[in-house]
Amino acid sequence: MSITRNRPGHRLRVVPDAADAAAGADTDSTETGTRPLVDIRNLDVRFTGRREVHAVRGISLTINPGEAVAIVGESGSGKSVTSRSIVGLAGDNAQVSADEFSVLGRDALRLRESQWRDIRGRRIGFVLQDALTSLDPLRTVGREIAETLRTHRIVGRRQIPGRVDELLREAGIPDAEVRSRQYPHQLSGGLRQRALIASALAGGPDLLIADEPTTALDVTVQAQILDLLEARRADGTALLLVSHDLAVVSRIADRVLVMHDGVVVEEGPTTRVLSNPADSYTRSLLAAVPSASTRGTRLSTGSPVPISTAPISTGSDAEGHDDAAPVLEAAGVTKRYPLPGGGSRTAVDDVSLTLAPGQKLGIVGESGSGKSTLARLLLDLTLPDEGEIRIGGLPWSRKEGVDADLRRQVQFISQDPLGSFDPRYSIGEIIAEPLGISLRATGAREAVADLLGSVGLDPSFIDASPRRLSGGQRQRIAIARALALEPRALICDEPVSALDVSIQAAVLDLFSDLAERTGTALVFISHDLGVVHHLVDQVLVMRYGRVIESGDVDDVFTHPLHPYTQELVAAIPRLTTTDAPRPGRLHA
Repeated sequence: MSITRNRPGHRLRVVPDAADAAAGADTDSTETGTRPLVDIRNLDVRFTGRREVHAVRGISLTINPGEAVAIVGESGSGKSVTSRSIVGLAGDNAQVSADEFSVLGRDALRLRESQWRDIRGRRIGFVLQDALTSLDPLRTVGREIAETLRTHRIVGRRQIPGRVDELLREAGIPDAEVRSRQYPHQLSGGLRQRALIASALAGGPDLLIADEPTTALDVTVQAQILDLLEARRADGTALLLVSHDLAVVSRIADRVLVMHDGVVVEEGPTTRVLSNPADSYTRSLLAAVPSASTRGTRLSTGSPVPISTAPISTGSDAEGHDDAAPVLEAAGVTKRYPLPGGGSRTAVDDVSLTLAPGQKLGIVGESGSGKSTLARLLLDLTLPDEGEIRIGGLPWSRKEGVDADLRRQVQFISQDPLGSFDPRYSIGEIIAEPLGISLRATGAREAVADLLGSVGLDPSFIDASPRRLSGGQRQRIAIARALALEPRALICDEPVSALDVSIQAAVLDLFSDLAERTGTALVFISHDLGVVHHLVDQVLVMRYGRVIESGDVDDVFTHPLHPYTQELVAAIPRLTTTDAPRPGRLHA
């Protein structure tokens, strides 16, 4: 990291030897008292390389003890670069400059890497969104947390195991004694994220920086994490929250900064910014938030526009399918997995569902409820132990020798489209592959261009690499690829959870358009109940592999009957734009 300091009339570049000498002269004056933990004026971050990227321009930020400050904005806005700069992790090719850059009472521009290591973990905790890449795959989560306790001598050596389990329990992880001995790949995404948060809190930091800490979590787990963060705030820990979830921000933040293209376009008290935004970009973010109140409207236009809810016409298609018959059916489907040492775990237990043409069915529940296993069963990627799955009235199972035509009728859209793409292929080749054609074939590029147009992308994307596209663009490519075979049903497993709010809005509008225009049915699996309520017609609520409640989405979410569904609905973070008391904590 190259560091410079702004001075009136000139700019001084600090070379490593001078920086080390200056840092060495800095006594351990880290006692902040009531002074700000972070005090930044005119922060500027540039990345050098083949082309220079001016990621952050003129940001000023103050964080006081016990205060919660949020930074919101879309991918590329500079919010993550800002948060990383505060802990000296902007990057090796980053040039950081500022008029003032004080962290914990120290001049952050003059800190050596060894001094940053003393601060990270002990004085500042840092939580990233992707726990799988943040946790060491060769260490158990218990050893990961123990490292902070041991390195910074938080507790005695004999107390470390007990403190590790206590931290895991505080983060909402059940069976902490068992989980502490497991490796990251053995935990669900939600458990990994909670373990990462426990590790960040192990040192009892003065400041916790959380970059999208709850995006991958189920709604009740998210509520537990927010309760944990608020409890730490009550004990005096300050919080810098980086998030695109405005409902979470409205619950926990005192002040909010809205970033766009490296610049703060609006800032102020959270209730004022979210209730009466002055900037048009802030207003567009708020208009794109899906919820029960936006159901039946288009989100990506910046103002509510009704979406047609006319019934899909039925009849017989050219291939002889009876469109009046259910597109997809599951009857009494059960799936069990063997456990080490004997016995089995029932992942899906006697589940039945029916999907009509153009219908949008939501499946919700916590991690481990069986949602993704059910998706694999519907896709014939996993065979059921009991029950049957049918497409258009025909058996859908490898046991029955499914032909290629039937298999084309159900396609899959995942949360991580990049992981499902061949990195050697261009966008055009990725879309053309399921068609079994080469881009050099007559009419191939025109066919691919039509598919790109159906998801709102320009034909110029045909020769592009997927790695150079944004998350929203990659997700649209995945949808275009799935549509290439003209499926009758799309199985979507968390397809928008990693997307920014405005990009998410465009993709949700696209799903609605597909169902209306083509009669394509959707199975939409998500932990975001606001998104589900906005998009789908019917919903299934799963717990421990069983469907515990189902029906019209308005009925289920407005008047839930099962206690578990009531808990899910109560835990939904809601966008609060008044000074009304914030939601209380969930009770176990």
